[in-house]
Amino acid sequence: MPAVFTHEFNTPVYKGKVSLNTGLFINGQFVDGSDGTTIDVVNPTNGAVVTSVSEGTPRDVDLAVDAAEKAFEATWGLNCPGSRRGLLLNRLAALVEEHTEELAALEALDNGKTFNMARTGDLSLSIECIRYYAGWADKITGRVLETGEDKFNYTRHEPIGVVGQIIPWNFPLLMFVWKIAPALATGNTIVIKPSEFTPLTAIRMCHLIQEAGFPAGVVNVVTGYGNTVGHAIASHMRIHKVAFTGSTLVGRKVMEAAAKSNLKNITLELGGKSPNIIFNDADLEQAVNWAAFGIYFNHGQCCCAGSRIFVQEGVYDEFLRRFTEKSRSIKIGDPFASDTSQGPQISQIQYDRIMGYIESGKKQGAKVHMGGERHGSEGYFIQPTIFLDSSPDMRIVQEEIFGPVSVVIKFKDEEDVVRQANDTMYGLAAAVFTRDVSRAIATAHRLRAGTLWVNCYNQLNSNVPFGGFKQSGIGRELGEYALSNYTEVKAVHVNLGKKM
Repeated sequence: MPAVFTHEFNTPVYKGKVSLNTGLFINGQFVDGSDGTTIDVVNPTNGAVVTSVSEGTPRDVDLAVDAAEKAFEATWGLNCPGSRRGLLLNRLAALVEEHTEELAALEALDNGKTFNMARTGDLSLSIECIRYYAGWADKITGRVLETGEDKFNYTRHEPIGVVGQIIPWNFPLLMFVWKIAPALATGNTIVIKPSEFTPLTAIRMCHLIQEAGFPAGVVNVVTGYGNTVGHAIASHMRIHKVAFTGSTLVGRKVMEAAAKSNLKNITLELGGKSPNIIFNDADLEQAVNWAAFGIYFNHGQCCCAGSRIFVQEGVYDEFLRRFTEKSRSIKIGDPFASDTSQGPQISQIQYDRIMGYIESGKKQGAKVHMGGERHGSEGYFIQPTIFLDSSPDMRIVQEEIFGPVSVVIKFKDEEDVVRQANDTMYGLAAAVFTRDVSRAIATAHRLRAGTLWVNCYNQLNSNVPFGGFKQSGIGRELGEYALSNYTEVKAVHVNLGKKM
């Protein structure tokens, strides 16, 4: 039997006891992995092991698929009306809301994001998202198509069946919800792998899924490593759709595995190197505040982070002065302290990766304007870092760093900045700051990115699609658009009078 993890939180922002099973969640039960091995979960503030969770294997993915297929054929899919699916999703949303502080504490514990940000950001958005898709569950409809009086034509939007989902470590609970909510609303059953770095909220959600009343096998959670469990999901012959959020490098592997197996449907939400453009006429105070939020939010571990900050030459010096001052004011430290803005990076691996990019920037000739060093003596903390005097060919300008590192770049005019902003293999997001609405819209339309913010940054809503151009992904999360990720369109032709 899997162990039960119990933790007593006694912090300035949250006091309470959390208890959860550490097993895989297959067919409505918590079970050990087939090999009986475990994965350590590490607290990134100090590198200490918090607990261990069961390590899944490809055999466990097979068992999860068996359970998901059985549930799809017996108790879910077209056997469960949309109104019932919506009711269960609303119950789940209510339970997440009831356990908001507990879930936020678990996010802070194994991810390192601040408790306050997890509670007001991740949890609020997660609850909103579940409720949004609960509302869609009984509104998945096809169309009647007029083709003539002797034939009746209509379409059905049917659930795909068993879908596989692989989520990252930067927003563990929110990405879990972004994946399961539209899939459940449309009637699919799920095999999902959370990141091995941050499995705790996904496991806790299994308890809430049980409590909400979802039938056994509808949601199956297999914790494990990407090269075993992730690959098994992407290449499984009885999983007919895979949705992945993570790096572009791994996204290529998922796409390859999906193609080489059963040519399964894919959705990929991948990396970014997003431009944030500050024009001369921008409200500079607001531009600075949003730019800091754009890069330092979630410690820079955000796929749409505004890591390339383009500032028009007329306000460059003043923007840099204010942005530097704002960056220096960021409080780094304990995620459970009430005044902390930035916690640690997720792991030693990610810490080393970010520091490697900082060293690369130095070696290639960019100037470290501020930061660029470790913060403190333990854990995976990195100072907010600003680079100047970069060139377009540098790695810090072209590659996703996924940390609190920005490059501030001077530009001359609209033509200049659009050319530089689009000079990237990515196309996830971009932002424009200006008081001129015509300029804002014209520039937004010329930027090759899936999400454009005007005079703001990192603003997301459950009913607005999110996804990228170019190598930032395929398909869209959120909104009505995400429903198409999880349905097959069937065309039906009924003969009303044609004779042969």
